[in-house]
Amino acid sequence: MRGGRPPRPPRTPPPPRRPPQPKRARPPLTRGEAIARSIAATLAVMLMMFVLNLTVFSHLQHLVSQQRLSDEFRAQLSAGTAPVSEGDFENVLLPDGAPLGILEIPSLGMYEVIVEGTSSAETATGLGHQRDTVLPGQVGVSKIAGRAAAYGGPFSGIASLSPGDEISVRTGQGLHLFEVTGLRYAGDPTPPNPLRGESRLILMTARGAPYLPAGVAYVDARLVSEAQASGARQTTPVTLPPEAKPMATDTTTVWALVFALQFLIVVEIAAVWAFRRFGQQRTWIVFVPVLLLAGFLVADQTTRLLPNLL
Repeated sequence: MRGGRPPRPPRTPPPPRRPPQPKRARPPLTRGEAIARSIAATLAVMLMMFVLNLTVFSHLQHLVSQQRLSDEFRAQLSAGTAPVSEGDFENVLLPDGAPLGILEIPSLGMYEVIVEGTSSAETATGLGHQRDTVLPGQVGVSKIAGRAAAYGGPFSGIASLSPGDEISVRTGQGLHLFEVTGLRYAGDPTPPNPLRGESRLILMTARGAPYLPAGVAYVDARLVSEAQASGARQTTPVTLPPEAKPMATDTTTVWALVFALQFLIVVEIAAVWAFRRFGQQRTWIVFVPVLLLAGFLVADQTTRLLPNLL
């Protein structure tokens, strides 16, 4: 048309769309595939729970144990029944894990309850007193072991102590003040034997990177307050259990690990059966919490097999 716009060309029709393809249904897992999937899930759960238990849950367990032990020991101090030897107030042999003192290091801001025994189970709850040595503040040498990383890592900073730093220990015989004399490692010269009437303290922990121990570190200290008489002790260096020595592992609770593994296997078998019977969604909703619990039990018992100063 003259003076007007030219007519628009006709639109090209779009190409036809392809109809949606139906989703292919996944074939059910074979027995071998189900077993392989179960094993892979088990290993993944165990590894995850082991790492979480070592780096997170162990610290929470330590805090709970310390609160309980502190309340128990302070009650004993108030009642005048705190132990002053290897026996309790009624002269019955103290069980492993019984509280017997409170150790403080002001320069590190550390406050920790000491328990009897130095195996992995005891150092998981607090500082451990080596049973074949006298109590801190008594005439002789007392040895205290503590973890460097796991379960609160109460002795993680003792390698930074310098000569002259103060350490205090409260036991059933009162408050005892120690002064750090030095730091040494395995193979270094040891201090001379204590003089008559002298009291010394040795703190022991793992050296090296966190969770990767490379040996034992020792902090030596001498008592600067009045020394107390040592109580009777039944345990000697000869009768000290192997699991109570520095960097030792404790295999006496392997039976508990076996039961935990059996529980985990039973849960896995039930989960595989439920998966084939009720499907994936219902199985995960029901069995994930149970699998995590079983994995935590296995991880906790496995952690107890690690060195007692880790």
